[in-house]
Amino acid sequence: MRVGVLGAGGRVGQVLCRELLDQADLELAVAVDPRLAGIDLGQVIGRPAGGIVIVGDLEEAIRRRVDVVVDFSVAEAARVALVRLAKADIPAVVGTTGFRDEDLAAVAAAYEHSQVGCIIASNFSIGAILLERCVRLVAPYADAIEIIEAHHNAKVDAPSGTARELADIAARARADAQAGPLAPDPTQREVLEGARGAAAAAGIHIHSLRLEGALAHHEVVIGLRGQTLTVRHDTLDRSSFVPGVLLALRRIGEVRGLLLGIDSLL
Repeated sequence: MRVGVLGAGGRVGQVLCRELLDQADLELAVAVDPRLAGIDLGQVIGRPAGGIVIVGDLEEAIRRRVDVVVDFSVAEAARVALVRLAKADIPAVVGTTGFRDEDLAAVAAAYEHSQVGCIIASNFSIGAILLERCVRLVAPYADAIEIIEAHHNAKVDAPSGTARELADIAARARADAQAGPLAPDPTQREVLEGARGAAAAAGIHIHSLRLEGALAHHEVVIGLRGQTLTVRHDTLDRSSFVPGVLLALRRIGEVRGLLLGIDSLL
């Protein structure tokens, strides 16, 4: 399977390029990154890359007839690229974050008229997917739920897509179980605006940290009478995304239209 990587020079893109070079059933065919066009990929990822030179144009990946594209770029570029890929009947595996609801709707509409599929996941880490499963299990029993997420200081959007998804999962699990509303927020006055975080689905509050030294961390705190339960996942290295991305690449042929998340593939 010939793979093109969008955002090849990014932190995750570099990790994926190195991994793809070692896979017997996957071929890194094109590396796309407008910032690094014309540079030998090997210089960027720190190992020989078979002479692959980074290109700056998605159209080059399409001209080279890749079988699938992996996108770990930025939302502004990805929202345009994915519609173009759908029109070219090229499937996509996407870990880019920061999409708006209207972006997802546009991608879904484009791939609905395509012969192939697109997988968009806010987090490809297997541990993060297990965290979501835990939240789905315990949320119906909660009196209160709050989410704390911490990311590196180069992340520009807040809260993270995974944190928003965790709130949505908790809200849906409670609705499915007919658990009723969570306890109301007792705060009557914020001495400092934003101290209680942002209210997401079902009124669940999300608190975002952006720190030097952090990578990606998500903590869900469940409040019950006289006790709390904390479920937490820590991403310690970007290689944690690799197994999930490889799984999605190998299963993308089974997907038609837009699939959000990879939990159904596990």
